[in-house]
Amino acid sequence: MKNMIEVNNFKMAFDGKTVIKDLSFTVAKGEIFGLLGANGSGKTTTIRALLGLYKPTGGELLIDGKKYNPEDTEITVGYLPEERGLYRKENVIDTMVYFGNLKGLENPRAWSEKYLARVGLSDKITEKVEKLSGGQQQKIQLGITIMNNPKLLILDEPTKGFDPMNRRLLMEIIEELHEKGTSIIMITHYMDEVERLCDRALLLKDGTAHAYGTIDEIKKEFNGKSLDQIFVDIYGENYE
Repeated sequence: MKNMIEVNNFKMAFDGKTVIKDLSFTVAKGEIFGLLGANGSGKTTTIRALLGLYKPTGGELLIDGKKYNPEDTEITVGYLPEERGLYRKENVIDTMVYFGNLKGLENPRAWSEKYLARVGLSDKITEKVEKLSGGQQQKIQLGITIMNNPKLLILDEPTKGFDPMNRRLLMEIIEELHEKGTSIIMITHYMDEVERLCDRALLLKDGTAHAYGTIDEIKKEFNGKSLDQIFVDIYGENYE
C-alpha cells in the first residue's frame, strides 16, 4: 500500500447544504501534504470525516487502505486541532505524563522533559497550563500529539500565534518527523510553510479542489505564480 490516505468521490452535506463536492485525492506514505483553503472551504470537514467524526454523505475515506478505527493499533494517528484541548487547571508536566500514559509510553516523564527542553519550556514544567501563553500551550499540545510517534500526523494551523523563531522551531520538528517516515497533513494559511515543507498540496474552495499536485505542478498550472498569488487569484482580492 503506497498511499497513507485515499479520498475517493467524497461528498458531505449538512441539513441539505452540500459543503464537499465529489472530492478525490491521495496522500502518499512519508510525504508532507498541504491541505489549503480559506476558512469554510471544507478542510476541517474533510479531516473529521477521515477520522470518522463525520459520516460522509457519499464516497469513501481510507487511512492505510481502510476506514479509520481509533482502536486499530496497526496505525497510530496524531491530530493537532486548531482548538486546544488541554486540562488548563493542571500543571504542564502532569498533563503531558497523563497523556503519555494513555498512549502507552514507557517513560512519559523523561520524554516530556526532553521535549520541553527542546521547545524552550523547561522553566514552565510546574506551571499550570492556564498560565501559559497561547503559543506555549500550542507547543504543549504538539508534544502530546507526537509523543507516541504517530504514523500519520494531522496538523491544523500548527503555527497559529507563533512568532517567527517559534515557527522556525516547529517547522524543524516537522521536518525531523518527516525524515523518520511520518506521513503529515498540514493545514496552514502560511504559504511559505507550504513552499518549505510540503511535497504536494490541494487547494480547496467551496468544497471543490481548485489546485492539486506537487508545488511545482501547481505553480506551472498557474503560469509560475507564487502560492500566495495563486491563493488570491482563486479566492479574489476581497475574500473573507
